[in-house]
Amino acid sequence: MDDPIGAPFREAVGGALQSFVAERSAGLARFGGQAPLLGELAAAFTAGGKRIRPAFCWWGHQAVAEAADAKALLRACASLDLLHVSALVHDDVMDASDVRRGVPAAHRQFEAWHAEHALLGSAEAFGRAGAILLGDLLLVWSMELFTASGLPGQALRRGLPLLDAMRTEVTCGQFLDVVAQAEPIGAVDLMDVVPRVVEYKTSRYTVIRPLQIGAALAGGSEPVLAALAGYGSPLGRAFQFRDDVLGVFGEPGVTGKPAGDDLREGKRTVLVAHALELASETAKERLTGLLGNAELDAADVATAQEIIVASGALAATEQRIADDLDRALAALSGAPLRDEAVNALRRLAELSTSRAA
Repeated sequence: MDDPIGAPFREAVGGALQSFVAERSAGLARFGGQAPLLGELAAAFTAGGKRIRPAFCWWGHQAVAEAADAKALLRACASLDLLHVSALVHDDVMDASDVRRGVPAAHRQFEAWHAEHALLGSAEAFGRAGAILLGDLLLVWSMELFTASGLPGQALRRGLPLLDAMRTEVTCGQFLDVVAQAEPIGAVDLMDVVPRVVEYKTSRYTVIRPLQIGAALAGGSEPVLAALAGYGSPLGRAFQFRDDVLGVFGEPGVTGKPAGDDLREGKRTVLVAHALELASETAKERLTGLLGNAELDAADVATAQEIIVASGALAATEQRIADDLDRALAALSGAPLRDEAVNALRRLAELSTSRAA
């Protein structure tokens, strides 16, 4: 399979989300006032994206069996993107990000709406509150879409414990990340902290649990779930490490985020961890001074990029991506999965680690 997450699949997921969000948004009118604004932004922020979690969920199911009801399975898979957009809206508040997918982040749009209508109080506080509530609503809707997908109740009951675990793991992984960013440089061993954060915030959330949820919906056995975890853990790491590289070196027109945003936010990534480990003392001190400075300009970002490249951190991170990709692909050999799904998972692994956004 050339592209198991190609345009037809992404459009099908997008259509399922558009239909569901439109239906739920129409119901917001009964609350009166400005409640429909939540629906408008929900529609805007669920209109795009890579659809990577729905894809892994879909192919987790196909690893066990063909879908008896493809439309119902697609809705269940699409619910994971509602969960993801909920997390993105909250992430942007925590990171004080200005842009998401090339448009103003939700809290910035709520701020602008506050100013446009000349409301009282702080526009910034209003923006944060609005975005938190939008994220909460999307989280609620993600569960509604999953349970109302049309899949048999027995299948849903098999998938729900894994979905519960997924939500808990990403929340705790996110908190571990928040704590890591608050720790002074040198206070903790980032080479110990970063992999733990990545396992819960990315590997389980992006790859392992979506795959296992799909497999459980199909009645997959414990050996199947274990095989998918063996593939998903290293692939999730490689996926996150590619994100780390793009967060510093990515093209804004492609990533939809300003260049160097991870540096401004002070993110403790594997790229940063390697740079702080490998750079000279002078370069390390300079990089430490740049991390977490929200006012970094293009010259500052270029300086940080030079330090990361010169230290060997970029090369080390690229090597880790390649090694983890190899581990993920090796885990598929002999796994008790259907051949069609194995081929798709191989291709998904390659696409996940070679992307530019």
